[in-house]
Formats: sequence, structure tokens, C-alpha cells
Amino acid sequence: MATTDTKISAAQLAKQAENRRRNIFYLVLLALALVAPFVAYPVFLMKILCFALFACAFNLLLGYAGLLSFGHAAFLATGGYMTGFLLSTYSITPEIGIITGTLASTVLGTFFGILSIRRQGIYFAMITLALAQMVFFMYLQADFTGGEDGLQGVPRGNLFGIFDLSNNLTMYYFVLAVFIFGFLLIQRTVHSPFGQVLKAIRENEPRAISLGYNTDVYKLVAFVISAAIAGLAGSTKTVVFQLASLGDAHWHMSGEVILMTLVGGVGTLFGPVLGAGFVLTLEHQLSQSFLGDWVDVILGVIFVVCVLTFRAGIVGEVQKFMKKNFN
Repeated sequence: MATTDTKISAAQLAKQAENRRRNIFYLVLLALALVAPFVAYPVFLMKILCFALFACAFNLLLGYAGLLSFGHAAFLATGGYMTGFLLSTYSITPEIGIITGTLASTVLGTFFGILSIRRQGIYFAMITLALAQMVFFMYLQADFTGGEDGLQGVPRGNLFGIFDLSNNLTMYYFVLAVFIFGFLLIQRTVHSPFGQVLKAIRENEPRAISLGYNTDVYKLVAFVISAAIAGLAGSTKTVVFQLASLGDAHWHMSGEVILMTLVGGVGTLFGPVLGAGFVLTLEHQLSQSFLGDWVDVILGVIFVVCVLTFRAGIVGEVQKFMKKNFN
């Protein structure tokens, strides 16, 4: 009995130590994020934060529910277009526009989920891709989207009618707050009983069904949460760049978020953040060099190398190394 209690106590102490290390790591990252706009271009940092949130939303679906969506760009674009249209047409504050855009993506995600969630594997992926392409062509033809030109000159406005978001520094801290909110929401979802059921479904869905769980409902809720956070990222991105473009709805954007998640580490909380930063920085650096025309090719090679050599991604491989050598 004493031996069992000792083992439980040791496990609890190890868990507490791990939580402390994680909290210290996040505090250090937060401190770096607070001073980052004073040493780097704030608009580029905001771009990384928006796409990092988008990648985290996608990772919730792929990394924890085991569902590969090829249509997540539809939610990014829907949030962006709805927010851009409202801010350009009506005199509303940016937070109302962002909330409305997020709700629009949530509704679209519910529709997508109901149609696709009963399918698995490649069938699920193809259904989401087909639906997303329908949304793409709808935005291409719709009058309120501006077609191929997109919605340009979207006003940033004043947050809560007080804070002037035309100031890049103010805008950065608002985007950072939005990212932290989305990241903490995902973290809470993953570590909740709901998140544990999602992991069980990912590992062995028939077993989860045999235990009495309605797996379709769990997957649908995960899909809707993921779509909502992707819409939040798209809405925020539109306010940052004052532009809602058709490129956000293209299938290429869905492929890019898959690359970000895989490079960073599928099924890890911080992996998509690191992956988004890595991919966007690489794209920026390559576009400024003589390899500018080869950006897509180089990213494709990185994708292949990542899949073949370190499938756990950067963060996943680091975690494996730490467990192997320090536990």
C-alpha cells in the first residue's frame, strides 16, 4: 500500500513540476511578446499571430480529434469578409465586427460539420475541400466581397470607441490579446474531459463508441470550435491589413495551414505557433531573395522532408528528446 501511495505521490510531483515548467515557459514567451514590437516590425508580428491562431484552430481538429480538413480556409475567409463588409459599410466598432465575423464562421462551421462529420479519412477531407471550393466561388461572384479585388481600405476604427487601432503598436497589443484568448480557449478545451474524449476518438473511435460516447456529436462540437477560432483569426487579420482578399478562401490557404501545423508539431499546443512563425518568416526571407519565384517549391520540399523524417514536427521531436534524456 505504501509503495502504491509513493508511486502516486511521485507521479503527482512530476506532473506539478511539468506544469511549473510549462507556466514558466509561457510567462517567458509572454514577456518576449510584450517587447517584440519594439525590436521587430509590428505588422509582420501581427501576421504571425493571426496565422498562429489559425493553425492552432486547425490543430485542434487534426491533432486532437484526428480529422483532416482541406477546407479550413473557408472559415478564415468568412470571418474576414464579414468583418470587412461590416466595418466598411456601417459605423460599428471593430470588436463588434470581429465578433460578428466569428459568429458567421461558427454558423458555416456548423453547416460544414453536419454535412461531413459522419465520414472519415479521405472522404471527410474531400467533402470539406468540395464545400470550401463552393464557398470560394461564391465569394468570387458575390458583390459584397469585391470579387478578385477583395475588400480594400477596411477601416480599423477605435476599439470600444476609445483606442485608436490605426496606431500599429495599439493594434499589436489588441491582436496579442485576441491570440492569447484563442490559445487559452484551445488549451482549456484540450485539457478538459471533452478534450480527453476527443483524444480517445482519435486513437480508437470504435472503442469510444463501445464506451457509450456519441462520437459524431463530439467531433461536430470540435469542428465548430475549430471553425469559430479560425473565423476569429480571419476577422482579426482583416482589421490588421485592412483587406479581405479572395486568397484567404483559396485551397492553397488550407494547404498552407496544414504545412504550418505539421512543421510545428501536430497534437502539440505550441507546435502550430512555432510552425506558423517558421513558415511565414521563411516565406518573407525567400521572397526578398533571388529565390522569390521558388517559394512554393521550397515549401513543398520542406513539407515532404517533414513528413518523411520527423513526423512529430519541431516541438514533437523536442518533446521526445526531452523525455528520452531528462526523464
